[in-house]
Amino acid sequence: MVVIHYTEMLGAEKALKRMCDGEAKVSAHYLIAEDGTVTRLVPEDKRAWHAGVAYWRGHKDVNSASIGIELDHPGHLHGYRDFSEAQFEALVPLVARMVKQYDIPRANVVGHSDVAPQRKIDPGELFPWDRLAEYGLCLPRPEKLERGDPFDNDASFYLALERFGYDISDGHKAVEAFQRRWRPEKIDGMIDGQVRAILFQLLLDRDRGRTR
Repeated sequence: MVVIHYTEMLGAEKALKRMCDGEAKVSAHYLIAEDGTVTRLVPEDKRAWHAGVAYWRGHKDVNSASIGIELDHPGHLHGYRDFSEAQFEALVPLVARMVKQYDIPRANVVGHSDVAPQRKIDPGELFPWDRLAEYGLCLPRPEKLERGDPFDNDASFYLALERFGYDISDGHKAVEAFQRRWRPEKIDGMIDGQVRAILFQLLLDRDRGRTR
């Protein structure tokens, strides 16, 4: 897996200092500064403490199965804004190399909020997943929805959401995380027809072998 985060700190130097502080008990394999500078902090074959308590597609110990990339960014706490172009241009080849080298499925290139919906919202609704998908490095948002409202009730939706990969321990937060990734224009934690249709299409495409 590849898990993308933001630092939610003011400047790369502060983020580096914190991730290099053993007392902080937090680390990542890479930090990408806003100017595009890439710093490797942990070898990729070693465990980094970036995901915390997390879950994705049956993996309860995400740290042991993932590479963590921190993006230098103020986050929602310090004025959420678009990610820099230089940062994105540095991210693309890094993720592309990882996906190829480790044969990582596109479905396993995710955000921190996907694997820890109860606690995290990064990298947030402004992260350009659509652009990353254009390079074939993560799943794209389904453009064609074959069914408008395929689930009979909320319980069936939650089961489907869990089947796709999310921790549904907190249903509302899980729906928010799903929306943040797949429908960022409206994040309210409510299960509506559009959310149902997007999830159904993602599962349908996966079952057809289109979304590895």
